[in-house]
Amino acid sequence: MPADRAARPTILIAGGGVAGTLVTLHLARLAARRSTGIDIVVLEPNDLLGRGVAFGTPEDKHLLNVPASGMSALPEEPGHFVAWRAADDPDRPTHPYDFTGRREFSRYVRQLLTESLQAAGDLVNLRHVQQQAVTVRRSGAGALVTTAGGRRFRADAVVVATGLPAAGWDWAPGALRDSPFFVPDPWAPGALDVIRRDRTGPEAVLMVGAGLTMVDVALSLSEGDERRVLHAVSRSGRLPRTHARGPKLPTIPDVSDWGVSVEELRGRVQKHFTDVVRATGDWRPALDGLRVQVQNLWGRMSDEDRLTFVREYSGYWNVLRHRMPVPSADKLNALRAAGRLHLHSGATVADAEPLPRGGLRVTLTDGSTREVGWVVNCTGPRTDIRELGNPLLDDLLTPVHGVASATVATGGMGLRTVGGRLIDSAGSPEAPLWTLGALRRGELWETTAVPEIRTQALALATTLLDTLAPLPRRLADGRIVSGHHPVARPRDLLGLPLSTTAEAAASFNVGLERVMRLQAGADDLLREAIGHDPDFALAHAALAMLGHEAGAVVERVDVDAALAEAQRAITVKGDHRERSFVDVIARRVSDVRHSGAQALIAHIAAYPRDVLAVSAAVPTIAFSGVTDLQQEAWALVEGLAPAYGDHWWYISLLAFTRQEQSRFEEAALLAESALACEPSSGHAVHAQTHVMYETGQHDEGRVWLDHWVGETGRSAGYRAHFAWHAALHELAIGDLEAVRRRYAQHLAPPAVTGVRALIDSASLLWRWRLVGDQPPPAAPVIAAIGDDLLKRPQTPFIALYSAIALTADDDADGLAQLREHALGSSEASMHTLIVTACEALTAVVQQRWADAWPILEDLYPKLDQIAGSAAQREVFQDTLIHALVQDGHQERAEQLLAARPSRHRC
Repeated sequence: MPADRAARPTILIAGGGVAGTLVTLHLARLAARRSTGIDIVVLEPNDLLGRGVAFGTPEDKHLLNVPASGMSALPEEPGHFVAWRAADDPDRPTHPYDFTGRREFSRYVRQLLTESLQAAGDLVNLRHVQQQAVTVRRSGAGALVTTAGGRRFRADAVVVATGLPAAGWDWAPGALRDSPFFVPDPWAPGALDVIRRDRTGPEAVLMVGAGLTMVDVALSLSEGDERRVLHAVSRSGRLPRTHARGPKLPTIPDVSDWGVSVEELRGRVQKHFTDVVRATGDWRPALDGLRVQVQNLWGRMSDEDRLTFVREYSGYWNVLRHRMPVPSADKLNALRAAGRLHLHSGATVADAEPLPRGGLRVTLTDGSTREVGWVVNCTGPRTDIRELGNPLLDDLLTPVHGVASATVATGGMGLRTVGGRLIDSAGSPEAPLWTLGALRRGELWETTAVPEIRTQALALATTLLDTLAPLPRRLADGRIVSGHHPVARPRDLLGLPLSTTAEAAASFNVGLERVMRLQAGADDLLREAIGHDPDFALAHAALAMLGHEAGAVVERVDVDAALAEAQRAITVKGDHRERSFVDVIARRVSDVRHSGAQALIAHIAAYPRDVLAVSAAVPTIAFSGVTDLQQEAWALVEGLAPAYGDHWWYISLLAFTRQEQSRFEEAALLAESALACEPSSGHAVHAQTHVMYETGQHDEGRVWLDHWVGETGRSAGYRAHFAWHAALHELAIGDLEAVRRRYAQHLAPPAVTGVRALIDSASLLWRWRLVGDQPPPAAPVIAAIGDDLLKRPQTPFIALYSAIALTADDDADGLAQLREHALGSSEASMHTLIVTACEALTAVVQQRWADAWPILEDLYPKLDQIAGSAAQREVFQDTLIHALVQDGHQERAEQLLAARPSRHRC
């Protein structure tokens, strides 16, 4: 079932290149798998996701420098990209070692994202906003992101996925930077097109840099223009090495004793290469195997050693690591053989001056000069993110109120994180800010290629959902089982461990959530959990509890059988909490008022976050609770605050408590707050409904409640009780035809039976008669209640409503039997208040008004000792007012009516 939009988290991803898109698609896949609703906002100026600098090229000749077999977006399916290519074009021969176009990979990622979103359906909503993020600020537990266009987005988590830094051109002298014949960014849209169209200046083009960017630029500018001569200049003059012509398995070294300093590691790396070349005849398996361990080795080094490596060895590493695809190398070699590509080492640009017919005369640092039409910047990404001029990164690194949201790692090569979560300048990783890919270079070094990014993206997506929308977790509980392995157990919705399987826990938790929301169907989900694991004692006990406590909604439970299964299963497995809960339910079934109540309170004292136990203890629509004294119930709820904090379920219970205390404004705010977090919270709706009734908002209350029941509350249990509330509003405004329609649809048997027929339907029929109308006969409701509830109720609260039901049926003999039952009870309120109520209502049935109203006047103020809500107890005041009128005390009746809180708004 899709999560309600108002309750689901929003994740904002700043950057929609491949890194950001991979996070997005993994979030969509995981959300669908978990049935978790999320909203995703991607801020990316490009019109298409999955492009960015690395994959935004429009030219098919620009190839990936990793074979197709290494380019799956799904870590768990290494052959996914290869299979996709085969399915995408069945007539095209494909091979896992193909070097395909970067443009094609970008299309693959977008298609996979589209498929993932379609599979997730309404669970995932994605918005692509074509703007750049420029600032991030903490906002409560989340963040507020502002774009360059001034738009603002609130999110529960932000992923900074800006990708590889742009190439720098600080090396260029001022005359070159200011020249229109200088191309600082060859990947800017149309940047190379102006060179292709140029027919006036010198034909030569100077490319500064000799890495993979130069390779792609050379291939682009040489195609279709035989006259073009290309020059590549760099300090080292080293071209990227080339991939092998066939796949080779990597040789992964054991690095456990390789040391930590850069010099120690250098010696071990050299030995590793020597050994592998000797064994295989090729250095590539050594490099590819070492790559697996690079992050481990990098993590051992100090910042000083890392910077030494970057300064002295990274150039050579990059030449070996970032290799050319074989087809690209073949074309480059052909250009060199034809004299159309020349490499120059040991120099870079020292100066430039314009030529009369366009182009530049460039002076190199070795003193030589060349006349060229254009100079193209092909140097690699800048290493220090503080020098990029990226507004978002600059903002993250700028202190706000003394603390910057991020700090740099290893000479500014990236940001410091804990597992991808940003560390602020105070050393805290608590802000809801994450990153991946290139921005983790300082702490990981190897983190810019798809094989690393896809793993980070999946891990990050998992972390985000675990943080923002957690499901049961498999965590060790410390117990030892055969084989001396620690047992890992799932968790319930409040983090308590469950002694069962993950599948059973998932069903149990959905059922538990329905109990918390006051939704129907929890019993079916508990049975589903038991089907997954017949020895799941907690599920058996919970089913027995629902059958015993909430019989109006759960009528198909054999309580004794469920309890027996719980007692059997707990001998098979279960921890102390689960054993305690099974024992509590057994006591509740046998002695709900005394030992059962005491055991339940003791259990909650030990396990305050046990939602099922707390649900049974607090008097609500669904459960009888442990006390009929309002003050004790209030104290129980208020005492749970440290255990629940601002959890929506607890806030819902607190809202009901506040309205019972006549703190209506506070109750309304609490209910609204809870509903903002969980719109399906039946407890919060119940509290708000009481507030509206007690403050005289009858028209508004009826409309609001009907809308909730018809929309958000379509899965609500206890619909009869909500219908009863709506009918009270209608009685208050005198819309008796609406009451009649509502009763026929929601409150007449067989729609209701048992407890709900007693508390809701029968009491409504009596109130209906008190307003002077003729309601439907009570006999069908009495039959639907059953003799046990009517004649032998276990609690004073049920007994009180039994008396009302018998009154609605004009059954004086039944009231006499109920009185005798109350006299025989060991509970004080049964043989005082209930006996008195039976005597008063017998006088009403016999129309002895002069006898009835004095007893009722004395009884009514004491009824708050029997719990129930003020709206429920009001039926006795209605009866008192009716008796006063019938006995000729109109003025006294009007005084009581005028003093009701429902005549005053909050």
